[in-house]
Amino acid sequence: MHLTPTGRHFARRAGELLRDASALAGGLGELRGELKGPVSLGCYTGLASNVLPAVLEGMAQLHPQVEISITVGDHSDLLPALKDGRLDTAIVYDIGLPADVEREVIYETEVMAVFGAGDPLAQHDDIELADLATKPLIMLNTAPSTEYTQLMFSQRGLKPHLGAIVPQIDLVRAMVGRGLGYSLLMSRPNQIPVSSEGKALITRHLRPRAGQTSVVAVWSKEASLTLRAKAVVQYAVQVLDASNRGIE
Repeated sequence: MHLTPTGRHFARRAGELLRDASALAGGLGELRGELKGPVSLGCYTGLASNVLPAVLEGMAQLHPQVEISITVGDHSDLLPALKDGRLDTAIVYDIGLPADVEREVIYETEVMAVFGAGDPLAQHDDIELADLATKPLIMLNTAPSTEYTQLMFSQRGLKPHLGAIVPQIDLVRAMVGRGLGYSLLMSRPNQIPVSSEGKALITRHLRPRAGQTSVVAVWSKEASLTLRAKAVVQYAVQVLDASNRGIE
């Protein structure tokens, strides 16, 4: 069964009215200095386990009446959800974003090489991309990570040797920990240097530094953030930027 064009218009307007009603009810409390009500928060799948626990813990302590619902996915999932109002805001990489979103930087990041403890290249302080081109790359297969990794190599006239293409970051790290190859992953806060199996992982900067970008909170230009959604974004900046500055 599919909605007719009229039905889709009705459903869209009904959703807008429900969100307006929720915003109005929440706004009454916000005028009294209270933050209360729902926030629909999206997060890029590769970031979720590192950024969401700290944000959810802190918001629960600061604003216990704010109810945060979570959606995890890649850009192809999250950006349409922002546009049609299913999400208030989302935490994503500032890569390939459309012009119709507002954004606020949460923290700066860059691509790092990740090795198992037994990899000889892990003994170096930093690594040239050319030194990696012949080694098996365990590549994360999500948008925009896949395209960004391939672009880094092509910009230097190189082509990676693909060892495996996998859809989950924990699986990438587990395979690297077992010595099946290396990976290229963004630096992230609250990252422990072991795989899910407890095998040691070593992270090194690229030489020259590469893939420098930002993790941002985004929301539709057609919508304005509620005070409670702004509080989530501001707390994410506060707790995650401080955590990520210590990464080497």
